[in-house]
Amino acid sequence: MRELWSPDDLQPSSMFDLGSALTEHDLVSREQVESARRVQRQTPGTELHDILLNMGADEASVMSTLAAGAGLDFVEPTASDLDSDSLTLLGIDYCRDRRILPLQNEGDRLMLATASALDIATIDEVRDLMGGVPVRHTIACPSIIGALLDSAKETAPDDLDLQALLADVAEDDVELLEDDGDDEVDDGSSSPVVRYVNHIIQTAVRDGASDIHIEPSESSLKVRLRIDGVLYETMNPPRRMLAAITSRIKILASLDIAERRLPQDGRIRLQVRGRPLDLRISTAPTPHGEKTVMRLLDNRSIQVPLDDLGFQEETLAAWRKQIVQPHGILLVTGPTGSGKTTTLYGSMQELDLQRLNVSTVEDPVEYQLRGITQMQTHDRIGMTFGAALRTLLRQDPDVIMVGEIRDQETATIAIQAALTGHLVLSTLHTNDAPSSITRLINIGIEPFLVAGAVNAVLAQRLMRKVCHNCVAAKPVSKEAIDILAKHGISLETMREGTGCDNCRQTGMAGRIGIYEMLQVDDMLRDRIAGNPTVNELRRHCCDAGMNTLRQDAMQKMVAGHTTLSEVLRVTTD
Repeated sequence: MRELWSPDDLQPSSMFDLGSALTEHDLVSREQVESARRVQRQTPGTELHDILLNMGADEASVMSTLAAGAGLDFVEPTASDLDSDSLTLLGIDYCRDRRILPLQNEGDRLMLATASALDIATIDEVRDLMGGVPVRHTIACPSIIGALLDSAKETAPDDLDLQALLADVAEDDVELLEDDGDDEVDDGSSSPVVRYVNHIIQTAVRDGASDIHIEPSESSLKVRLRIDGVLYETMNPPRRMLAAITSRIKILASLDIAERRLPQDGRIRLQVRGRPLDLRISTAPTPHGEKTVMRLLDNRSIQVPLDDLGFQEETLAAWRKQIVQPHGILLVTGPTGSGKTTTLYGSMQELDLQRLNVSTVEDPVEYQLRGITQMQTHDRIGMTFGAALRTLLRQDPDVIMVGEIRDQETATIAIQAALTGHLVLSTLHTNDAPSSITRLINIGIEPFLVAGAVNAVLAQRLMRKVCHNCVAAKPVSKEAIDILAKHGISLETMREGTGCDNCRQTGMAGRIGIYEMLQVDDMLRDRIAGNPTVNELRRHCCDAGMNTLRQDAMQKMVAGHTTLSEVLRVTTD
């Protein structure tokens, strides 16, 4: 059997020695090399060739010998060899600090000239910032690198003034919060790309956005922010920045920057100017590059008392009565982004957490709540909603919150939990409250079980409010009079925003909830047990006095909270 190789087998004579190679070809005297080695021993971290250059050695001779010994090509670039797009993305100051120079691509590879053969970390860093593009490492003279960078800075075009744009964006304004035990990420924080991503996040936080969309097209790139439920286009960075911006976000979220063909999901924990913030990241491949969506999760946005959510007094009193019941199911329904999570979390915060065991099953756990046990599902390892619910039922719970009832298994276990003495809170994606009852039946739950378990259903939407800074009374148009008359409303004027800087000239700022609450009484239980259609159930609920989403929205419009156009946008008859 052959002997295993060990480091001891590697003799010093087999390793490249720059000093010996230079003296062998009479490029540097032996005395200069010995003097340089003494300086190197006294200044750890300094490379021998840099010391020799400072002592006056011929630059081209030293750098070409260094390249040959490292197995790299020695290049003498000119201004025409520069890759201006890559230089713009990396930034001139970034390249000067690291003594690198991006040159014209060689096929699919970026040619990078450096003043060091050992700085592999910088090569990897550039590869990450450029979106995983392969890099060919070459060696060039430090003086040529510096001169070409100085020349590029003098002739830099003015159409992309990122430095001016990001002058007030500090490196530590957006700070990555590492988990305990994680190594610190060295992401090249002096790069303009890094500061540009910081600028996007800071702008979103400042404007109160809930989502950030980075969307590539064939010839452009746009950044849109979802503010008060509506997307606004806010930035148009150069199309060539797509790969670098996406790579920066992936690095923060610990995603695979080399994989661009498959969707990826991740999470970033940040501190934006001292404010903790979580970002949920989703990337999706498109024909023009990867689209990235970031959802901003701020604990302050869900720490809202029920009194401040926009409930009518009667609806709020009825809901508070329901959340203190000892058993049964309470459902909150509505589309994505309608405030269901805020309502559920606000409801749980009103419970007596000292006396009750309150647990949740979520996918994912977006917000951390004190005094509540939270579990996250992991479908890949079998931790589904059903499996997690079974576990919680063995944990002696009083109240269980299920993030969403998606399938028959989850619905069956939730019904069983409600019928065996537990209060279950959950969400569904339906258009109104009566539809939730029929959805459970369509999932596969027997109507009599639904009738016996469900206590109430709360449907909700979020509607934009009139900006309080620019609100004004305006006459009601003829078309508006006709619409209001159908709902038995008569108004001469309506409050509308005229547009100001506070509301981005839209006249609307902030949002308020509108609600439709279905309470299941004995008569309704009998109707549900008979498996009615959704239209029959809705008609019965309205006859019994249920206030619909449209009616609640109209009442808030009459009170001056919103406009008729917003009511018509959000609700249907």
